[in-house]
Amino acid sequence: MRAVHFGAGNIGRGFVGLLLHEGGYELTFADVAAPLVDAINAVSSYTVHEVGEGGVDKVVTGFHALNSATQAPALIEEIAGADVVTTAVGPTILRFIAPPLIAALALRDPSSPPLQIMACENAINATDLLRDEMRAEAGDAWDALAARAVFANTAVDRIVPGQPEGAGVDVTVEPFFEWAIERTPFGDDPPRIPGAHFVDDLAPYIERKLFTVNTGHATTAYHGAQAGIERISDALADDAIAARVAATLEETSALLAAKHGLDVGELAAYRATILNRFRNPALPDTVWRVGRQPLRKLSRHERFVGPAAEAAERGLSVDALVGAMAAALAFDDPEDQQSVELQRRIREEDAESFTASVTGLEPSHPLFPRVQEAVAARQAAL
Repeated sequence: MRAVHFGAGNIGRGFVGLLLHEGGYELTFADVAAPLVDAINAVSSYTVHEVGEGGVDKVVTGFHALNSATQAPALIEEIAGADVVTTAVGPTILRFIAPPLIAALALRDPSSPPLQIMACENAINATDLLRDEMRAEAGDAWDALAARAVFANTAVDRIVPGQPEGAGVDVTVEPFFEWAIERTPFGDDPPRIPGAHFVDDLAPYIERKLFTVNTGHATTAYHGAQAGIERISDALADDAIAARVAATLEETSALLAAKHGLDVGELAAYRATILNRFRNPALPDTVWRVGRQPLRKLSRHERFVGPAAEAAERGLSVDALVGAMAAALAFDDPEDQQSVELQRRIREEDAESFTASVTGLEPSHPLFPRVQEAVAARQAAL
């Protein structure tokens, strides 16, 4: 069995690639970073180091890498003969993956089983987004090519911090992981991925993860940065910050219970598990890494405005979520381009225009005045 994975970074090697290897797939990494591609091809194995309670070292073999910018023909040929394609590149990069996938489907033997495609991104229904990009790329040829692939949305969760100097292509990760995959698209032939679980309705899993792990992680980062704390684990050791993060996740859990009917007790246990993961002192994770790209994180369907908007529409509390957004507005990292842009726009734009353009909320939305007030407070503090 053969798999092609787009994105040879830490998530690609330390999570998706690892599980594909454990499923018995020969693995091709595709990436545009030439030094990383060369480093992968210079070794015959790499180690995934799980740090923290229950962590073990796992060795990955049976892989090579291709530069998707300079080795496109070889990559297309690999995809055409593969069983599985996965991605971990970021939702905005999926459009660049569509052309080689379409070219590969055109080469694929129509009698072969359909190519199983899964986008493993921090976004809701990222595989649908990739399929839409492929449909646009294929144009009139799409109907003929679509039958050569199946598409399944996924929800992925594993903390992979910034890596230590000199690690090479080894990856340090936490022991915990979750990979939920839509069952229905595969019929009776799902991919072989040990540790993944296949579900009939993925939406609750995606939103539970995004609105707990991603919301909680970013909330910890932004409150920690405001307090002058460097590490995520140290931020949660501060009782005041821990209380703010817990309150934020109680609000997102209330939404998840109201929207999806998830069990309140199970959500409480899930929150406790997530917070314990963030407290893992063996993970050298910083508030600056987790907090980067604040403009994206404050956008309409991301980890703050997304759940807060739905909660406000239902009349649920959003006090802690708005507090987390206020902390995000204060995130000032000169080494992060979006942070620099965020602070410039806060200084130059009026609060109403800034709130509308950054969050995507309509002024008539019940959340809008709360966020606008937080923006105005940040402007007054500058």
